[in-house]
Amino acid sequence: MNPAPRPAPHSRPASALPSRRGLLGGLVAGAALAATPALASSARAAARPAPAPAPRATRPLLLGTYTSEGGGGTGIGTAAYDTGTGAITPGPVITGVENPSYLALHPSGATVYAVAEQEAGAVTAVSIAPDGTYEVLGSRPTGGSGTTHLSVHPSGRRLLSANYGSGSVAVHPIAEDGSLGERTDLVTHGSPPPGPGQGGPHAHQIVTAPDGGHILAVDLGTDTVYTYALDEAAGTLTEVSRATLAPGSGPRHLAFHPGGRFAYLACELDNSLVVCAYDPATGALTPGPGQPTGTGSGTSYPSQPVVTGDGAYVYLANRGHNSLTRYAVEDDGAAVRLLDTVPVGGDWPRQLALSPDGSLLFAANQRSATVTVFGVGPDGSLTAAGDPFPAPVAVCVLPLA
Repeated sequence: MNPAPRPAPHSRPASALPSRRGLLGGLVAGAALAATPALASSARAAARPAPAPAPRATRPLLLGTYTSEGGGGTGIGTAAYDTGTGAITPGPVITGVENPSYLALHPSGATVYAVAEQEAGAVTAVSIAPDGTYEVLGSRPTGGSGTTHLSVHPSGRRLLSANYGSGSVAVHPIAEDGSLGERTDLVTHGSPPPGPGQGGPHAHQIVTAPDGGHILAVDLGTDTVYTYALDEAAGTLTEVSRATLAPGSGPRHLAFHPGGRFAYLACELDNSLVVCAYDPATGALTPGPGQPTGTGSGTSYPSQPVVTGDGAYVYLANRGHNSLTRYAVEDDGAAVRLLDTVPVGGDWPRQLALSPDGSLLFAANQRSATVTVFGVGPDGSLTAAGDPFPAPVAVCVLPLA
């Protein structure tokens, strides 16, 4: 979500989607026999065709959308992507899930969770069977409105969610089968006061720090990142620190460097990326100066940063500019250097995701109702891979291993 009004969505093609694995195979024909054993062996060797190239692997891809908007989807889209080319093949839709605008996977890989971004916010669990079939396990209310983000605690025992409309964060227990229990905590961001024109607190993201010891909640309305300690047994949050950004900056999403001591924070209202130092001992986040996005002086509404697995590059999606910014990471994560921007190939890139092996970058483009795919080069450069994939009101893409 963002505080700026959105235009009415365009009419979109319906989404339909894949099997979880693509398989190729073939048989090699036998060769004719010669009159003697030696000649027969030679004839068989000569007749044997060259080995066929190894089949390309395909992997599952899940797609988040809005089911309540005209031209939107009818549930969570499923698809398969080619790990070599990035080509996406559509598959069936997981119905019975309302406004699944953000998705997160359980560490076991057996359950995916979706927000219900609506007035009465909720979170839904969907099981993923080994054969690739899916089953909706049920939903639980979050106690807030406009649930816009969620993540699974590394223990796999708690689901964390952020309610944009009400400016609150919630915790739910996760059962052994991946289903959700009743909410164990709800914390509303009552202070500091919202920034200019930001209309109250708006929790936009909740994540666990790499050390596993603290939970960070990014609030766009109060220009603050709150740090909590999670009581894993009780499922409750206790605030331990907060980082205040410049008034009116509108912090939206952050991504950690794999070293765990720095995070990169997208501020959508002042068009900046902020490098923040993180102290695992205290949970304190210390923002540095905002870095330019390379999109000029216009409003670009940056939405989400992602960091490569080796920590060498950061990518940032710019919605107003319809581009992706590439930064080089320097000083062991403490600094970034703007390298370039490339067109995203769609309209309003709301969310980014790297494939598990880091070779592909996916962008969910909300207003053009497409997913675009880029190959990631050894130097972090991005190369468009194929044509945009049509997906109704695409607002989240989740590539699976």
